[in-house]
Amino acid sequence: MEKAIGIIPTRFASTRFPGKPLADLYGRPMIQWVYEQAQKSKTLEQVIVATDDERIYAAVCGFGGCALMTSKDHTCGTSRVAEVAEGLSAEIIINIQGDEPLIEPAMIDQVVLGMQADSAVYMATLKKKIANRDNVNNPHVVKVVTDRNGFALYFSRAGIPYEAENRVNASAPCWYKHIGLYGYRREFLLQINKLPYSPLEAIESLEQLRILENGYRIKVMETEYDTIGVDTPEDLMKVTGMVCSSELLTCSQKK
Repeated sequence: MEKAIGIIPTRFASTRFPGKPLADLYGRPMIQWVYEQAQKSKTLEQVIVATDDERIYAAVCGFGGCALMTSKDHTCGTSRVAEVAEGLSAEIIINIQGDEPLIEPAMIDQVVLGMQADSAVYMATLKKKIANRDNVNNPHVVKVVTDRNGFALYFSRAGIPYEAENRVNASAPCWYKHIGLYGYRREFLLQINKLPYSPLEAIESLEQLRILENGYRIKVMETEYDTIGVDTPEDLMKVTGMVCSSELLTCSQKK
């Protein structure tokens, strides 16, 4: 069975929420929540935090986690993950977002198992059916459309597919949110990390479009789970409320 390792690319700087990896969430830095959720995965051999900030590095080491320092020159999480992957022997690398403290471990397992089952899949990610119609045109919710075989046709911040008027014999539209959890075969990750910044990527501010523009395929698996990203202090307050009402806290902590 192919070995899989999870990497959490994390930086201190953030325009809307500086220092968010170290933001307090019930007495633990947010990065610790992400790390511990990822460690609950049944398919990962190891979880590593990749960062360019000594404060984050110290915090991760402080709670007993594994962290590696990376270059400060990375412009995206994928390239930071690739730097760490160069020194690993694992066949499958999972890129885990560092701002999703409530990530469901089963989501990670789904991507790993899907890639282990099909050696032809060199990159995979997840999608979740959108229940709230208001999110279809929300630019902060990235949408994805796929072909009949489950490979991505396009990712967009726009409401795709567009529902045209006067449709004839057309089925009801179904929109999907893209979940930003990525699985790569190591050699492919190192290859795409060298691809130049692409026009569609620049327009939509979505780095996965660089893959599609260069003719590569991304397998998209549907998940029953959703994630909550923390981009602002207000998002953290929302997640705090969700944690308080969940089983992630013990009764004594809730008190």
